[in-house]
Amino acid sequence: MDIKKTNTPYSTSLKNISEIKNFLGKEVGLSNWVKITQEDINTFAKLTDDEQWIHVDVARAKNESPYGRTIAHGFMILSLASKFCYECFYVEDIVMGVNYGLNKVRFINATKSDDEVRGRISLLDYEPIPNGAKYIMNITFEIKGESKPACIAEFIAQVYSK
Repeated sequence: MDIKKTNTPYSTSLKNISEIKNFLGKEVGLSNWVKITQEDINTFAKLTDDEQWIHVDVARAKNESPYGRTIAHGFMILSLASKFCYECFYVEDIVMGVNYGLNKVRFINATKSDDEVRGRISLLDYEPIPNGAKYIMNITFEIKGESKPACIAEFIAQVYSK
């Protein structure tokens, strides 16, 4: 895989769907950092009805968590996949895109409150379909200052052109 050695956010913008095949096996973008605040974690916990102490009880997490802080839900971090993919990879003639799902999701490291995360996006697979394409992107959710990422996942998209 052709990986750019940059820490500067960038994106790839294409004119039409047929150009996607030219980026197979290459990195296509690096998103901006997003800070994961305690308020974000609390909101996600309420919305998902998952208010375990490790996520929402700051005092208890400070004393009992191996991380010394609360941690974000893994699926909260994973929910940033669409944002990071859209920020990093844009094709002008797409009129409709469908998040077809996720594949090979691996949670590797906890994201603590006040950590910053970003997405490093690569194109793994491309298949033309009538009036569009189906493709798979690899997303590595990096945590600022950590050697191990929060998560690595494959994002499956199906898109249609004008």
